[in-house]
Amino acid sequence: MSEITRVPLQPVAKGSLTKIWLGVAAAVVLGSGVAYATRYQGIEIETIKAGTGASPTKSDVALINYVGRLASGKEFDRGERAVLPLETVIPGFSEGLGKMQKGGKYVLEIPAEKGYGAEEKRNPQTGEVVIPANSDLVFEVELIDYKSAAELEQQRMMMEQMQRMQGGAGGAGAGGAPSGIPMPPMPGGAPQP
Repeated sequence: MSEITRVPLQPVAKGSLTKIWLGVAAAVVLGSGVAYATRYQGIEIETIKAGTGASPTKSDVALINYVGRLASGKEFDRGERAVLPLETVIPGFSEGLGKMQKGGKYVLEIPAEKGYGAEEKRNPQTGEVVIPANSDLVFEVELIDYKSAAELEQQRMMMEQMQRMQGGAGGAGAGGAPSGIPMPPMPGGAPQP
């Protein structure tokens, strides 16, 4: 049989327990501050309606409906059936579209660093500042369709060949659009995402 050696506990000095809890609280606050300062500064995507299939890549061209707003809620741009080559849009928009699927609806939040950064955007007709410098952006996006640049070029060439075979009558012409993705002029007056 083994014996247990008893060690008497010293009484806790008055006020020591409060100091211990204050130290714990200070450590939690400090840790939270460090975590906040080093948080991920990337885009955020909220899925409103899930899409299906694969996601577009940076070399693809997307057909989307979108509404662009500042973090304050002020709308600065809107597009219906807009054709956007992912390599030509701001980095946060391209990155966000690369995480979406066809047929889905999303809310995309882009921090200023992945948007226009310190550059302000003005309306070319009025000179009004549409997007102030260092603005976070919020887009509601519906990804209707997307195709690779190679697919679009192949479809364009097929259409041209069909037109030559039909004697050049009617059709979309050299600047025409392949099936499913019309090629309208980009909306003027507001910056493109």
